[in-house]
Amino acid sequence: MRQTVIFYLSYLLGVALSLACLVCVCVWSARWRGGFAWDGSGLQFNWHPVLMVAGLVVLYGNGAVLYRVPLTWGQNKLPWKLLHAALMLLALVLSVVGLCAVFGFHNANNIPNLYSLHSWIGIAATALFAMQWVAGLAVFLLPCSPTSLRKLLKPVHVWLGGGILSLSIAACISGINEKLFFVLKASAGGAQPYSALPPEALLANSLGVLIVAFGLVVFFILSNQKWQRPDSRPEELAYTPLLQEENE
Repeated sequence: MRQTVIFYLSYLLGVALSLACLVCVCVWSARWRGGFAWDGSGLQFNWHPVLMVAGLVVLYGNGAVLYRVPLTWGQNKLPWKLLHAALMLLALVLSVVGLCAVFGFHNANNIPNLYSLHSWIGIAATALFAMQWVAGLAVFLLPCSPTSLRKLLKPVHVWLGGGILSLSIAACISGINEKLFFVLKASAGGAQPYSALPPEALLANSLGVLIVAFGLVVFFILSNQKWQRPDSRPEELAYTPLLQEENE
């Protein structure tokens, strides 16, 4: 009972942090960066942080802990597999659209692509995410996948999932810092530089802290073996693909 209470407190904390991340990134882009458009201007760029945080962090992190929710235990696993796959697919789609937004902005304004460490990490996270989703579909959902392959790749799937979330968090916080360095410079108009920590910098820095805190909560939930779905523990693994699920 105590472990269940701790889990739900941790889970609710994660949900609250993820919602706070979404609110902060939307307020930042809408209030301080001018809003949204899809016209090659800086307003198109504003879709990039919103969609990447929503996809690579919020949806991805919440999808990763889906199997840990005790209410899903003792039920048919197939609906939860499909929900997990759907959440991850939505996260991937948002991430790709977010990349399209920044590439379109760069190309329209003759800005080089993929020159910063932030961009390298972000591309790596998205590419690995795409490969992870395709591999997960082929191995864990299709009935033609052999049991031995599923058993072999299960720990790799879990490990790589954590690695992708780590890369996503690193990409987001480095991107926040990079953007602040670009836009918060002292000027003749009286704008405050980043070093003065104006309200925009305070909000964006808080967004970075919230993203890291959310990631820590997700990793805390994933690292507790007592919160693993019973049929996912090593001694009780039941690797059954799509169309072969039984009530559990």
